[in-house]
Amino acid sequence: MTSWLVLQLADSAFPTGGFAHSAGLEAMRAAGELAGVEPFCAELIDQVAHGALPLVAAAHDEPARLAELDALARATLWSHVAARASRAQGRALLEVAARSFGHPELARAREAAAIDGHLAPVYGFVTRTLGMDRDDALATFLHLALRGALSAAVRLGCCGPGEAQAIHRRLHPALAAALEAARSRGLEELAQTAPLIELLQTTHDRMYSRLFQS
Repeated sequence: MTSWLVLQLADSAFPTGGFAHSAGLEAMRAAGELAGVEPFCAELIDQVAHGALPLVAAAHDEPARLAELDALARATLWSHVAARASRAQGRALLEVAARSFGHPELARAREAAAIDGHLAPVYGFVTRTLGMDRDDALATFLHLALRGALSAAVRLGCCGPGEAQAIHRRLHPALAAALEAARSRGLEELAQTAPLIELLQTTHDRMYSRLFQS
């Protein structure tokens, strides 16, 4: 059976602000360290699989732990640019989901003063609250991360729209492998695996001109 919720959350019309961010690609390009869009995206998939999906999965498994998992996200995102992007997108997701779907648990979480609202735990919480399957939640989170980076690459002129879709297709095995590993990866394995992306992303605010917020 088609999961209309999966399609709705993955749709670019769902306004969470993701297209305002490049996941570090813009800063990498400005620093002359972007070896190519496809290698960047492959590294990003691995980074998301290790640094975000365990939080998505944990919040989906135990939504009552949202505040604890949000605090863990705060502690592991040392880059102020990445942390700011995570908070902005997470809060936007919670706000839009609460207003769009009218679920009381989402409304209560939106009003909670104890959380920063980081994207990964919020995504797990929202998808579980709305009844999305765990695998679908993890897969959609991966897809959104890759789609956002490819969209940024197109707008920065690093590749064309057709090539972006070809890159997405070639990275399907990497997405599948990341999803398979995420099914059993616990919080004790949470890690940041792309130090160069993370380091250069911190320089984003010092760029003379920029198109994205991160």
